[in-house]
Amino acid sequence: MKVLEVVKLGEKLKQELRHSFLSNGRQESVAEHTWRVGLMAVLLTPYVQKEVDVAKLLKMIVIHDLVEAFAGDVPAFDTMHDAAAKEQKIEREMASIDRIRDMLGGALGEEVRALWLEFEHKETTEAKVGHALDKLEAQIQHNEADIETWLPIEHEMSFRMQPHVEFDETLTLFKELIEEEAEQKLTAAGIDTEPLKQRAKR
Repeated sequence: MKVLEVVKLGEKLKQELRHSFLSNGRQESVAEHTWRVGLMAVLLTPYVQKEVDVAKLLKMIVIHDLVEAFAGDVPAFDTMHDAAAKEQKIEREMASIDRIRDMLGGALGEEVRALWLEFEHKETTEAKVGHALDKLEAQIQHNEADIETWLPIEHEMSFRMQPHVEFDETLTLFKELIEEEAEQKLTAAGIDTEPLKQRAKR
């Protein structure tokens, strides 16, 4: 069992940068994103309609980005309309979680891999909540960053969060607050949001 090695692997997530910027202009790390998704889980799960195993949810959140220590971070817009790129991402991440499982070995390695897969499949309540929070946090961070750091595709993506939250009323309401902030930011920058909303519905 190589727990210390996997803990040290987590340090790579402090170095791995996402396509998101902080309000002070610095680029965000994967570790920073993961931490705030965990914070959102603690603060929002008491209001989610279905019962949530918070300990399991937090495990999933901590684990799900760990594969990026090997596979790197791939922005959602890079695979959104590219089936080949999406398949390559899946293959790299599967190889990464298998590698992490083998590093840990035994029951712990299998548990970590199973939690990662559960998150990816988005079928259980915990996986659905974790996936929704992951998407919502990303948009919150965009809202906090300078609009000049946004790519044009991210203007439209601000209005594509509904499918991730529609299973829960609380998360839907939270999404609407985040979406409203995004719309205000885009409008203030002179960007017409109506065409973006229409394209997002397709």
